[in-house]
Amino acid sequence: MREFPKPVVVVSKCITFEPVRWNGQIIAIEFVQKLKPYVTFVPVCPEVEIGLGVPRDHVRIVLLKGEKKLLQPATGLDFTDKMAKFSESFLDSLGAVDGFILKSASPSSGFKNVKVYPSIERVSSIEKAPGFFGGAVLQKFPNLAIEDERRLLNPRIREHFLTKLFTLASFREIKKAGKIRDLSNFNQITNTCLPLTTKQS
Repeated sequence: MREFPKPVVVVSKCITFEPVRWNGQIIAIEFVQKLKPYVTFVPVCPEVEIGLGVPRDHVRIVLLKGEKKLLQPATGLDFTDKMAKFSESFLDSLGAVDGFILKSASPSSGFKNVKVYPSIERVSSIEKAPGFFGGAVLQKFPNLAIEDERRLLNPRIREHFLTKLFTLASFREIKKAGKIRDLSNFNQITNTCLPLTTKQS
């Protein structure tokens, strides 16, 4: 049986690792739990990393004069610059990485469909966008395997994510070895198998 190298995956820390959500909860996701023996996880909670406690008042993305801000309605504090600096520093510090599993709908970690509000008041959202950390991930690593825990409940999306994740990890190891024969074999395998399993969802 073929052995696959362990992919390196950055994961939101609240997903099966630590109870660091804004409400002090942990999110139990069976898929992530089952992946632990096969993946090297790098857990991170951007909101905790910028100094927010657990539990904490929630933050939201607010559109002010055409610019998105990360604000905390209960305090009026602006965490935009802190989050941008942390995101850049953390992502720049990563070594080998093959994918991300991010917290869905999070104003920090969500990589799509995060609600954007016109003010800090109790009003309806006006659009959806990536969160601040999730958006930085997409900008720096657009070709990696990136998903959130909610989308991974979909079997097709989950299959695509795993195929891409382990393919990237294998290619990383082949590049490190620097052997032309291994690269040729890798190309033959991927050209034969991947079109069946990597259609975008």
